[in-house]
Amino acid sequence: METILKYFTTLSDRQRTQFAMLKELYTDWNSKVNVISRKDIDNLYLKHVLHSLAIARFLGPLSDDTALLDMGTGGGFPGIPLAIAYPGCKFHLIDRIGKKINVAREIASSIGLENVTFQHGDIGECRDRYDYVVSRAVMPLNGLVPLIVKNIKRKDDKANRYSPGLVCLKGGDIAEESKGVKFPVIEFPVNEFFNEEFFDTKKIIYVPITL
Repeated sequence: METILKYFTTLSDRQRTQFAMLKELYTDWNSKVNVISRKDIDNLYLKHVLHSLAIARFLGPLSDDTALLDMGTGGGFPGIPLAIAYPGCKFHLIDRIGKKINVAREIASSIGLENVTFQHGDIGECRDRYDYVVSRAVMPLNGLVPLIVKNIKRKDDKANRYSPGLVCLKGGDIAEESKGVKFPVIEFPVNEFFNEEFFDTKKIIYVPITL
């Protein structure tokens, strides 16, 4: 938890409480449903929560009612940490594995998140449009981008720093998986935001979707 407070110093008391509750909740649920590698549960705040929040550092302040879709959320990453960080925004979390999306739903309920909705299903079943689609290493970019183009708003009606598109977390060289993507693929190193060694190979990938 200290890792979060190190970088996010203006959190409200409610946000601090919500973040603090995540460790016990994920530890308990992970003993029943494997949503996080068992060896990583002790590194929840660094490798999962703070990593998710790299997207918040990248996007910066967002207009109220900005809508974000978390594709392949698993147990709620990056969607739940981002929903805590952006209480004025709307989040929709989707995953094909029912038991994982149920964990995310239960955790959100337990910490009192009111700005999230959940869907058990495939991205092809989600037809709504969002300002941003976020994800964490769900699939290669040249497979991911064509799937989510339909979900990006065509009109940019928010005063946000970045225009609508895909913002995802990746590691390593993405040159091969970027081939065939018909939109710009822009890389930002996460270690520009967080100085822990874990982030040295981590990247934020931003793909603005303009049609």
